[in-house]
Amino acid sequence: MASVREPNAALAHAIAEAGMTNEALAHAVRRVAVENGETIQTNKSTVTHWVRYGVQPSGGAGRYLVEALSRRLGRIVTLGEIGLPEPSRDPLDWQTDTLSALAALGRTDTVDMDRRQALGSAAYSLAALALPSDAWWTRMADRGNERRISGRSVGLGDLQAACDMAALFSTMDQRHGGGHARTAVVRYLTTEVAGYLSGTFADDGVRRGMFSTAAELTYLSGWMAFDNGEHQAAQRHFTVAVKLAAEADDASMAAHVIRAMAHQANDLGHPKPALDLAAASVDGRRYAEASPRERALLGVVHARALASTGANRAAARALLRAEDELSAAVQGDDEPSRVFFFQEASLAHETALALRDIGDLAGAEQQLRRSVRTRKAEKFARTHAVTLGYLGDIQARQHRTEEACATWSASLDAMEGVRSARTRKAASDMRATLSPLRRRGIRSVTTVHTRATAYLAATA
Repeated sequence: MASVREPNAALAHAIAEAGMTNEALAHAVRRVAVENGETIQTNKSTVTHWVRYGVQPSGGAGRYLVEALSRRLGRIVTLGEIGLPEPSRDPLDWQTDTLSALAALGRTDTVDMDRRQALGSAAYSLAALALPSDAWWTRMADRGNERRISGRSVGLGDLQAACDMAALFSTMDQRHGGGHARTAVVRYLTTEVAGYLSGTFADDGVRRGMFSTAAELTYLSGWMAFDNGEHQAAQRHFTVAVKLAAEADDASMAAHVIRAMAHQANDLGHPKPALDLAAASVDGRRYAEASPRERALLGVVHARALASTGANRAAARALLRAEDELSAAVQGDDEPSRVFFFQEASLAHETALALRDIGDLAGAEQQLRRSVRTRKAEKFARTHAVTLGYLGDIQARQHRTEEACATWSASLDAMEGVRSARTRKAASDMRATLSPLRRRGIRSVTTVHTRATAYLAATA
């Protein structure tokens, strides 16, 4: 830390406005850091030094500080407002040029965390979840029509190759988790596909298709980061994916990404921003132009967000609508390949989580069993393992310990070869639930606890 001479009065004012003690603020900053894959040692004394002696936070602590204050105050707090240097513009800024933002992902996503921080990448930010205005979407579509870059000739064959690669990477993600092959996705996206985007297109259909496929690949790299617990990187990729979809004027692709942003926000414990995003994903053209299968996916995430905010009746209506949409879906060439995974098992999985959140454990258990029963477990190993983890948790909540252990044992079987923060969390939750029961000498408890510990060690 480098000291300055004057106390930081601006920071002191913001802390007073937030009504937080230095200790409480330090805890909030550490929590934001953990969300972004970093453990920092900020404590009460650290905050005191920031305020009383004007010491500037080191590393990423400044970004985590403004995010913690923003959440507490319910408005955007900037670094400048609390007396700290403002960073240069980065891809989370909606006004950053799309291709520049994509290039920035390639520079920041292939280096280690310390280097990313040195380059000024932002923390996972609630402020950045606010979607731009309708006028922005119109400008982006117009920009796509007007963008003329002389470069390599890009034709239908190039577009098909990019589509095939997106499908291949998506299949890998579903089977092995976001911890596998994400670097390969980013490199392909920021070299080969970025080259296409800077080329001369055979016609406007190829241009729109290439920008839309680039959006899908960027979304996928973001989803893989989210699945691997890299929330900062995921948010950056999701933002760029929305920009690419906007330039393609592909409303349903944009909806797909915004739905993922809502999913991430909900999982991180931010229900109101999640609901705002989920509602945007089912609004207007985004929902109307989506295929029935994609509308079902958008709808069930909207239902989960409603359930998380206590809107139980609206959540129930949204679940029924999603069920109807999936019933109308016909797998084939008339729907985008990005939704191939969303079938009955996926709908049941997400429905169960919404029911769990409104307190209907019996309904949640029924839907989780339906999900397990109907899923192609080998093809979708990651989600199958997570579903079994949730099912075991609900059984444990109802004091059916032996049954929960049997379910968790099956979940751990499915985790073989999977690298995912969500499977690691499932294993961690098993261990936390079973730890108080180990002294009772129940063999199944000891076995599952030992296996969960081994999995966490092997995938750390």
